Amino acid sequence: MDEILNINNLTKAYDDINVLDHVNLTVKKGEVVVIVGPSGCGKSTLLRCINSFEPIREGKVILDGETINPCKGKLNEVRERIGMVFQNYELFPHKTVLQNMILAPVKVKKIKKKEAEKEALALLDRVGLSGKKNSYPRQLSGGQKQRVAIVRALMMNPEILLLDEITAALDPEMVREVLDVVINLAKEGRTMVIVTHEMAFARAVADRMVFIDGGRIVEEGTPDDFFENPKTERLRKFLDSFSYQ
Repeated sequence: MDEILNINNLTKAYDDINVLDHVNLTVKKGEVVVIVGPSGCGKSTLLRCINSFEPIREGKVILDGETINPCKGKLNEVRERIGMVFQNYELFPHKTVLQNMILAPVKVKKIKKKEAEKEALALLDRVGLSGKKNSYPRQLSGGQKQRVAIVRALMMNPEILLLDEITAALDPEMVREVLDVVINLAKEGRTMVIVTHEMAFARAVADRMVFIDGGRIVEEGTPDDFFENPKTERLRKFLDSFSYQ
């Protein structure tokens, strides 16, 4: 597989405190990389830096050979190529499900409205929400909102999809329906970087696991090696706090 994303010595700081400290990571086309770590370790910040939601102090983010530079006024182009799904959905409350889904393709990519609607309806059908196209976000459950948020990101046909704690705001019974969507995307070969606390899900979906602590990558490896043979004491202690078998 060819590398599609390269993160080189990425450093992010708030005032004088480094949240990310010289992070190096590569992601290959079709690969699912799952990032785990304790709260506040920099996982979500890393995703936001990749998609230029946060400025970086040092280092580079390179997408398919091109360095991302938000200062050059290409933010819309970056966010066409890198989709992101947040834990709180970020749906427009005054727009229907269908309107939420077609807004960016029509406004940013200049796709014809009927063409965008056709693709949106096909995606909604795939995630079991075709009957909700005219519903507003307030009329949906948390799991339904998150499924809409995922397929809305797919509407832009991104080269890579970033998923940031997408089950964190959900009741336990809604988690499964969202995770099933992501697992199906992985089976289709979708390139994804996922931040999660759902260890069983992480093990099921990941091609590679990455453990971050204190703003640094402490350990990475295949799911089997990561969970069964952790190399560092810090990762062993972290995994001991979960029931992921």
